[in-house]
Amino acid sequence: MSAQHPVTLSPTAQPAEAAHPNQFALLRQRRFAPFFWTQFAGAANDNLFKFAFTVMVTYQLSVSWMPPALAGLVIGALFILPFLLFSATAGQLTDKYEKTRIIRFVKNLEIAIMLVAGAGFVAGSAAILLGCVFLMGLHSTLFGPVKFAYLPQALNERELTGGNGMVEMGTFVAILLGNVAGGLLVALPAIGHTTVAVACLALALLGRLVAQFIPPAPATDPGLTVNWNPVSETWRNLKLAHGNTVVFRSLLGISWMWFFGAVFLSQFPSFAKDVLHGNEQVASLLLVVFSVGIGIGSLLCEVLSRRHVEIGLVPLGAIGMSVFSIDLYFASRSLPPAEIMGLAAFLEHGAHWRVMLDLALLSLFAGLYSVPMYALIQMRAQPTHRARIIAANNILNALFMIASSLIAGALLGAGFTVPQIFLFTGLANAVVAFYIFLLVPEYLLRFVAWVLSRFVYRFKVQGDEYLPAQGSAVLACNHVSFVDAVLLMAASPRPIYFVMDHRIFRIPVLGWLFKLAKAIPVAPYKEDPQTYEAAFERAAQVLREGDLLAIFPEGGITRDGRLQEFKGGIMKIIERARADGVDAPVVPMALTNLWGSFFSRIEQGGAMVRPLRRGMWSRVGLNVGAPIAAAQVQPEPLRERVAGLLALG
Repeated sequence: MSAQHPVTLSPTAQPAEAAHPNQFALLRQRRFAPFFWTQFAGAANDNLFKFAFTVMVTYQLSVSWMPPALAGLVIGALFILPFLLFSATAGQLTDKYEKTRIIRFVKNLEIAIMLVAGAGFVAGSAAILLGCVFLMGLHSTLFGPVKFAYLPQALNERELTGGNGMVEMGTFVAILLGNVAGGLLVALPAIGHTTVAVACLALALLGRLVAQFIPPAPATDPGLTVNWNPVSETWRNLKLAHGNTVVFRSLLGISWMWFFGAVFLSQFPSFAKDVLHGNEQVASLLLVVFSVGIGIGSLLCEVLSRRHVEIGLVPLGAIGMSVFSIDLYFASRSLPPAEIMGLAAFLEHGAHWRVMLDLALLSLFAGLYSVPMYALIQMRAQPTHRARIIAANNILNALFMIASSLIAGALLGAGFTVPQIFLFTGLANAVVAFYIFLLVPEYLLRFVAWVLSRFVYRFKVQGDEYLPAQGSAVLACNHVSFVDAVLLMAASPRPIYFVMDHRIFRIPVLGWLFKLAKAIPVAPYKEDPQTYEAAFERAAQVLREGDLLAIFPEGGITRDGRLQEFKGGIMKIIERARADGVDAPVVPMALTNLWGSFFSRIEQGGAMVRPLRRGMWSRVGLNVGAPIAAAQVQPEPLRERVAGLLALG
């Protein structure tokens, strides 16, 4: 991603297809596999330890000062507390020091904690184990920023979504396996406590062993002076995150996902018992279904995003989360009273399968929602501050999860049922998502582009490795239809600012979308000199700020399908940028096979006359050429380059 990273952690020199055919192939590469298994072992150990302790104090120990009904709440609160207290410090340490060094320190700490916890299990001491819960929360707090700050240094942009999907999937599988193993091991007659102690220590040792093979990941801000005051640093981290609007609102979006998930996870036991009339095995089945759904959704992100950071999946995920949460209410509210049943009896009822399908799909869409947001934050956050941004995310996550517990508890206390809480959560998700997408229209725009490029057209991009991952550039493309800009959005993982004919803004729906995208209207100088000059000033500003600017040098949509003469506007943009000290390269591009589609001007009556003229899912493409240095750009040679790309078909 960045030139400052060493060769061992910079796979960008080769195309992602050559590096690996899919995200699973990352498990064969040293830059990813040891890290993946280290975090997997840590997540499994966290949950094995916590769940075994919860079962022990609920069923096996009599602790007068901690009633069984409060055990889960106390353990959960103690585990989350370090995230509030120490996330800001953890973010600073991750930015300041080499990341692999921090990972190994954290795994050494885990071994020490598990030695103490082992003594607590053997002695049956709830006090010792509560102290270890807090320390394991500290362990996870320290690991959180490095976990997400490491990936952008190890993976390129085309691998980032797949890598995050693998980590998300691995985390939920580890949570599931840890909970199952903790419950089974602690229940073993006579040897349960000792077995849990040995298992926790073994997982800690395994994680530390694998961490030894993680390659170095250099510090991104070694000169940072650490502020040890958690209150002032927490506030500073939140202000730092707030400085980048898209990143900060993405943090809020992720935190909302944790709020959403915490509501469901916390209510599974009572939902299984009081609504579904199932026993502990049914409650465990709900956890399995939820975890598998998250895992599948996380893995689907790479496939659906064409191996780019595709935030267009976020609205799709939000829609699915709401739809299936609401349907879960309708599926579960009319179940007849019954005796508590086991797993086999539960699965015999067809109505229960609808409940499980709703649960699987809402969690699958939650995976589609969260993974692109994490990848976006990693890609857009300033590298020197990335870990502190992740730390701010962890603080917000903890606050949102605490809020979810308090709100769910208040609703239950007010007499609402668990299905009603699920309904409220689904409706609230729709409102929150809509609000976030209005605040950050890029999500909505990318969703429209994603839908258009997959469900209206079959869109294939060639040469997308030439799209700059960072820095300013001018994208020069032929102009074939009214949706050219939307297709270019779909091809680029970065936002693009378009210079477009002012008349296109008058078209219903499309005009609103382009205004939302902050496209730059331009008019001929003779027609509107003020709009003409303002367009070039805004274009220069886009390049000064290091963003991508797209222009259609023909000056309008072709009326006969042929490439028109390139006008001089692109030269004026380049000259204005160079006057500002910005030598932005020009990337030639050609949209192919769009002429004759619904959105082109092939019909005598104008565009968009015969909707199904070429049917649905017609093949269209974008060919991207190698960048041209600003000093070498001239309209006619640039047109010839675009014509050559157009001839590739």
